[in-house]
Amino acid sequence: MTDQWVALEPGADPAAHARMLRRAHETFTAVGTVPRPVRSVVAESWRRSARAGVGPDGTADVDLVDGDLGAYRAEHPLARVMPVFRELLGTFAADGEHLLAVCDAHGRLLWVEGHPTTRRQAQRMNFVPGARWAESAMGTNAPGTAVALNRPVQVFAAEHFIRRVQPWTCAAAPVHDPRTGRVLGAIDITGGNGLAHPHSLGFVQAVARAAESHLALLTPPERSCQGTPELTALGRDEALLLAAGRKVRLSRRHSEILVLLARHPEGLTGDELQCALYEDESVTPVTLRAELARLRRVLGPGLLESRPYRLTVPVECDVAVVERRLESGAVTSAVAAYTGPLLPTSQAPAVVRLRQRLADGLRAALITGRDPDLLADWAHALWGEDDLDVWRALAAARPTAAVLARLTALESELTAPADWRRGGGRRGVNVGRDVTGVG
Repeated sequence: MTDQWVALEPGADPAAHARMLRRAHETFTAVGTVPRPVRSVVAESWRRSARAGVGPDGTADVDLVDGDLGAYRAEHPLARVMPVFRELLGTFAADGEHLLAVCDAHGRLLWVEGHPTTRRQAQRMNFVPGARWAESAMGTNAPGTAVALNRPVQVFAAEHFIRRVQPWTCAAAPVHDPRTGRVLGAIDITGGNGLAHPHSLGFVQAVARAAESHLALLTPPERSCQGTPELTALGRDEALLLAAGRKVRLSRRHSEILVLLARHPEGLTGDELQCALYEDESVTPVTLRAELARLRRVLGPGLLESRPYRLTVPVECDVAVVERRLESGAVTSAVAAYTGPLLPTSQAPAVVRLRQRLADGLRAALITGRDPDLLADWAHALWGEDDLDVWRALAAARPTAAVLARLTALESELTAPADWRRGGGRRGVNVGRDVTGVG
């Protein structure tokens, strides 16, 4: 396979390929090994599905119905681009007896539209609005895997992890917030084997890009070129800074520095920054000064001052947004704003502490609140799939067969301390002043 994201190369025999995939799937579910012809993206997804406790004979849970579903859809950002989706994909779906589906960033289906007969067939596997099709809940499938990987992906026949989904083929692409780059959800086309073609993947990716362009047009110009600079660092290894109409992708080290300076408008000395950023005590102040000089060039003139190092204007960081909402008791909106652990690969001591404290604060609020939907959102996210305490709380609030099975599997698998599994990475040691500014 020359392109691992495309399910079937032109000229390949769909029936023969589907038979090979069924045999491979049977092998994996029986002994846990993946035969070589299976695409690497599918093999890795099968392994994640198995680790998440997904069974090959599972069924999707419907989380939202009736008024709850309507209210959630009305407030979701992708509601604004549904006319774009329908215009570009609606006729294609209806004429080809396919389905147009849109999910949120948690893999929950919001809209499922298209050919009436195909919709009735899809209802038998709960491919319906309000159902959770996250990869961690339903295994390998195009919308769930697209949001999990943040990549367009095509899934053909028995590449689907759940057996009852294997007669279907689907292609999906994530849709991003054009200002922050955050994943809002995915657009999906689902139908028969006729969709197993590179064109369907390219088509759905083009529709996703069109939707992002439309969202950008809906953003008032003054909002994107004036006001407080915005820093997005949750769920990203490299932060994004939006300032003066310019979007800057920062390096990992510059991301760490800017997160810390945004939290400390009074500024930090060179020694404080060095202790906050480097575990290795042999790192010299010259190294830090060089990084700050490079960051000053990236940011442009006038934004970063020294002695102490500080930002000359306030910067709104998504970490602070989550903290404010959590402190005010707005747990639902705090979870909605939390798009993942803070700079998850960073090992800077102050960032590690802040990452852990933010995740622990959210977890504590979720467990105390016992809201099954919020607990499910956390448990089915990549950072919560092994969170034993949250799964226990979810099992108490919503004891479905799938949840209880996952809890049983986790309790038998997890024998080591689980601090690192709670969305925060490993804990840092307290070196000098606590420049996270938390607690």
